Amino acid sequence: MRRLNLEWVAALGLAVAAPAWVAGAQATVQSTTTTLSAETRIQNGRTLAAVAVAVKGEDGAPATGAVVIQEDGRQLAGAALSAEGQARLEIVLPAGEHNLTAVYNGDSMHQSSVSAVSGVRAQAVAATPDFTVSVTPASLTLTAGQSGSAIVSLTPINASSLAGPMFVTLACAGFPDQSSCNFTPNNVEILPNATAPVTSSMSLVTQGRNRTTAGLARTEHNPVAWAVLLPGTLGLAGFAFSARRRRWLSRLALVALIGFVGILGTTACAPRYNYYNHGPPYNLPTPPGTYTLQITAQSSDGVTATTHTTSFGLTVQ
Repeated sequence: MRRLNLEWVAALGLAVAAPAWVAGAQATVQSTTTTLSAETRIQNGRTLAAVAVAVKGEDGAPATGAVVIQEDGRQLAGAALSAEGQARLEIVLPAGEHNLTAVYNGDSMHQSSVSAVSGVRAQAVAATPDFTVSVTPASLTLTAGQSGSAIVSLTPINASSLAGPMFVTLACAGFPDQSSCNFTPNNVEILPNATAPVTSSMSLVTQGRNRTTAGLARTEHNPVAWAVLLPGTLGLAGFAFSARRRRWLSRLALVALIGFVGILGTTACAPRYNYYNHGPPYNLPTPPGTYTLQITAQSSDGVTATTHTTSFGLTVQ
């Protein structure tokens, strides 16, 4: 009976302590505050918004991860936060009123948060053909070895001024090592009088750590190599044993040894030869971290090039 009472007391103690332990674990994930400020200026006949975002935890320390700029629920651009918990982006805006917000995605130590709405006004410019570029989603989180996709949208501006189709070429930069970025299609066509966005699919590919086929092949024993190495080694050992009696045989053994080592150094028996002809035995993984990619859309009429850039946040785990 006493033993049952002790077990009951122990169970009751665990039940009382469990909520406190769970609360302590949840307390490690802090709430965050996201702020956004935007300034506009006219550049090359279009309105450019310079957006600054800052994210802090409830302890006042800067947060890490990625942020996305949205307008009425539509994602415009994304970027990685710096070590100071800040990000700066530039967005081309068509004429009119715009309501921008910054969305912080959160990480393992911080909860997600949304900034207050910041209203900006883009001025009307000359009626020249132009376009804006945006990406949806504007941020992706991938595990090394995974791939992901997003949609790049080009929204025509003053397309009625076009005398013919406008061809826009897409490119990306800033992605980490052991990763790639591709567009389908790579060249997008904007037709005269078009008002609806035209799209292209962006594919991001990362690489995980795995053993290559060449590396697996090199782990297998090569019978031809053993057929050469074993007799050669035994022969050199015989020469060295007989060199005590004949001086000329000692010199011959030395020459044979130098030749044998030279052959090994220029064949597949040498590690350097294996590396340059078969590559490393393992594929290097994409380094983990949060990166800001630059998505560039460029069009040219043969005289003047029009280039627009938007940011994209990529987190590799």
